[in-house]
Amino acid sequence: MAEEALRRPRRYHLWRLAVQASAFSLLVAVPILNGRYHISFIQGWYQSMSIGGLWFVSPLEGLESLLTSRSIYIPLLVGMIPTVAVALVLGRVFCGWICPIHFLSDLTDRLVGLLVRRRRDLIILPRWTIWAALVGELVLAMVMGSPLFVFLSPPGLVGRELMVMILFHTVVVEGVVVLVVLAMNLLTRRLFCRYLCPLGGLLALLGARRRLVVSLSRGRCSGCGACKRACPLGLDAAAGEAGGLQCWNCGECVARCRFGALGFRWRSPRPLELPPLEQAGEGPRES
Repeated sequence: MAEEALRRPRRYHLWRLAVQASAFSLLVAVPILNGRYHISFIQGWYQSMSIGGLWFVSPLEGLESLLTSRSIYIPLLVGMIPTVAVALVLGRVFCGWICPIHFLSDLTDRLVGLLVRRRRDLIILPRWTIWAALVGELVLAMVMGSPLFVFLSPPGLVGRELMVMILFHTVVVEGVVVLVVLAMNLLTRRLFCRYLCPLGGLLALLGARRRLVVSLSRGRCSGCGACKRACPLGLDAAAGEAGGLQCWNCGECVARCRFGALGFRWRSPRPLELPPLEQAGEGPRES
């Protein structure tokens, strides 16, 4: 019985889909509440959102605004605190559980899966490409003196497109960026998310020492490769890559593992280790 229970599929992918759908529904509900019912308790989208008297700002958009304005705006820094804190503890959880681009990519994956039984990643780039994209985006923003990702962020564009469609019954040309990003998935799963998203790169760096990680029990691992095939980012959890920077804790590998070799765990912080007195240059004291 215990072995049968061990092999039951986990339901993380269903929970994630429910959270993604709820987060996307919020983007639809906000302009309806604001424009039609004049309820302004919640405003904005996931780049910059206010809930009551609280303001939440995306780490990258906040950093861009500080660099391009060359000034310190205290409310902006305060608004970044919750999002940075979540990344420090949970890593790229926004990418895996909330980002509307990932939600739309999941839906398109299901549609493509009805036509194509097995897909191959046609474009494989070095993992450090995402940090090159982050550095390049920040440098370009400072050179141009404009926070580019604030205006061209694909997750932000989804929120803006929904607002324009609901309130003004039209679309704007920037929405093409969203279509291009989704089309990239036909070449490689989450091509933009893997290699080109500067927000994902920054969240990965912030979550380098995250507390929530996917852990591997090597004694239970069969080496079947199901976890790597399931990972939207192409990470090999059986090789320990789920504990690296890129992992966004979506739980897809955990859900697909039939042997219970993968699971979420809270990583305890490393205790502060002080060198022995002799190594610190102090000998034993004489009484």
